[in-house]
Amino acid sequence: MFQNPDQQKMRTLLDESKNIAVVGLSDKSYRTSYQVSQAMQQAGYKIIPVNPEIDSALGEKAYSSLSEVEEPVDIINVFRRSEFLPGVAREAVETDAKGFWAQQGVYHPEVPHILEDKDMLVIMDNCIKVAHAVLK
Repeated sequence: MFQNPDQQKMRTLLDESKNIAVVGLSDKSYRTSYQVSQAMQQAGYKIIPVNPEIDSALGEKAYSSLSEVEEPVDIINVFRRSEFLPGVAREAVETDAKGFWAQQGVYHPEVPHILEDKDMLVIMDNCIKVAHAVLK
């Protein structure tokens, strides 16, 4: 059974990270993905939108997929439905990200197995904004 890492590991990931690729980031300010990403941007992180449906969000150029992102990614924060997580995790394998973070309510049991050969912290069903507020 999957368990999220302890709070110290999550704190270390947040402390050591600068760039967050947000898969499924909306450009609509009323959406949770936008609000959470905006809060993380205001906390000092660079947000990299990953969504083929938009051109930009939060003043940043959007990419269609993780494979197109041209800058380093520290955390992949996923705002997609649970059934899409394995596909995002398979894309994440090709990155050098240190963390794979699926938002609250988003979980898939295959993800830890897909990422087990990567040195990547896997966190699911957990809001990065709430964790940041609690841990920082």
